[in-house]
Amino acid sequence: MTGYGKAETIYGNSKIIVEIRSVNGKGADISLKTQLIPRDKEIEVRKIVAAALVRGNIDLFASIESVGSVAEKSINNELFKSYYNIVKEISESIGEEPPTIKDIAGTILRIPDVIDTQKREIEDEEWQILYATIENAIANIQIFRTIEGDHLKNDLSARIGLILEYLQEIEKYEGERISTVKERLFSRLEELSCLPVDNNRFEQEVIYYLEKMDITEEKVRLKQHCSYFIDTLENEDAPGKKLGFISQEIGREINTLGSKANHAEIQKWVVKMKDELEKIKEQSLNIL
Repeated sequence: MTGYGKAETIYGNSKIIVEIRSVNGKGADISLKTQLIPRDKEIEVRKIVAAALVRGNIDLFASIESVGSVAEKSINNELFKSYYNIVKEISESIGEEPPTIKDIAGTILRIPDVIDTQKREIEDEEWQILYATIENAIANIQIFRTIEGDHLKNDLSARIGLILEYLQEIEKYEGERISTVKERLFSRLEELSCLPVDNNRFEQEVIYYLEKMDITEEKVRLKQHCSYFIDTLENEDAPGKKLGFISQEIGREINTLGSKANHAEIQKWVVKMKDELEKIKEQSLNIL
């Protein structure tokens, strides 16, 4: 949802400038930071922006400036005097000689709003030109979003690929994990050899215990969720929210793998999977 688009249109001796900035947001929160758009046209502008950009915290800036000649400028006398008096008071409070106007005039004039560039309001006949400029700015921010979206798509696909690679690494330790658990249980049984043991019942309990540790279902579901994630990413126009839900399901399977792991190396790979998933969740927030 992050993006930036700018458009300019020269009209006679005027230049109309429109900038649109967008960051993450659950809905289309549009703020028109300009006095140029007529009140009766604001709803229309909000509709075209919302329809094109769908979601995000969106700020629209518009201004009109003179071209072909130096724009009229004026000094805000009250603000200039205020800044000078502040400098004078500080100088006197520390026992220094106050600077003269000549000494600090250049510095004060560089402070924002001390010099006002006069910008006139838009005239009725210029509304259509402003509207077209807004449409151009929207088109430019959509181009920006498309490029950014391609980068995000590649990044998310790569991270899902890493999760599947880590899952393959986990599978290498499954046989070793089961053998280790069996050996530990039988070793513990030998320590209790002084007590009568029903071997058949013991074997049943071992099988039951190993079945509870089995991670086959979690692996299958995790692969399915990852496949669904990629399919959604590739084929839907605005998959952001759905990708968030799928990420939650992926997280559940990874957490279950970790809780059933009972193996130090598997835990290491689970941690790596969680790290990739957190990055996926963060990136997914920036997708429509």
